[in-house]
Amino acid sequence: MSTSVSSPSSLARAPGRARAVPGFARRRRAALARLVAPLALLVVWQLASGAGLLSERQLAAPTAIASTALDLIRDGTLTDAIAVSVRRAAAGFALGAAAGIGLAVAAGLSRLGEHAVDPLMQMLRALPLFGLIPLFILWFGIGETPKVALVALGVAFPLYLNTFSGIRGVDGKLAEVAEVLRLGRWGLVRHIVLPGALPQALVGLRQSLGVAWLALIVAEQINASSGLGFMINNAREFLRTDVVVLGLVVYAALGLLTDALVRLLERRALTWRKGFPV
Repeated sequence: MSTSVSSPSSLARAPGRARAVPGFARRRRAALARLVAPLALLVVWQLASGAGLLSERQLAAPTAIASTALDLIRDGTLTDAIAVSVRRAAAGFALGAAAGIGLAVAAGLSRLGEHAVDPLMQMLRALPLFGLIPLFILWFGIGETPKVALVALGVAFPLYLNTFSGIRGVDGKLAEVAEVLRLGRWGLVRHIVLPGALPQALVGLRQSLGVAWLALIVAEQINASSGLGFMINNAREFLRTDVVVLGLVVYAALGLLTDALVRLLERRALTWRKGFPV
């Protein structure tokens, strides 16, 4: 009679696999649970429209919106509008993120930088974002620049505030550890300060993406000739509530998609935190 003995390596890998499968199943159940409320809302919405409680002029039914979406996809209107809006949002986000993170690092790593940068950022943050639109039009004209600049400005502040707070929230005792390890200033920043500030910076990233889409909605309805905002504004003139709601749904879907990408990034980047759910 022969007996098989599992190797130590296979025994070591087994618990990891056992944890990975339940973790995946838990995330899948959570994702399905998050769909219950939106699906219930769609059902109630469709029933209310079918019963005549909601008129087509006030709010189109989900089936009508879905039919309109298929028509606009076939003729390329919706896909072209999405491509233009995503391009504007990406350009504005890249500029705003670079400015927000760069200024936060400059202000967070030195008192001189804080005194030079933080008062100006706090003053600008208090200004109404959409109240700057007339000035942006005067400064940059009515082309793409004011739209991208509005998105960039909205993105910069959440990232700046959260990254700055994350840098200043790093435990000062870790600097003593860096001295013992002789990391130097750059090593301290690279291996201790920036990883310590990363969780708060990712919170700012999620907030800034939400603000980016909000700013884009407003920017695209002012002197725009393309994009989702233009499509919505044009449909409003003709009382096409199905197109208006479709545009808003696409904005919401894009916002959820970018937020999901950041949440995925959080799971990958913050696995070193004890107890962080994977």
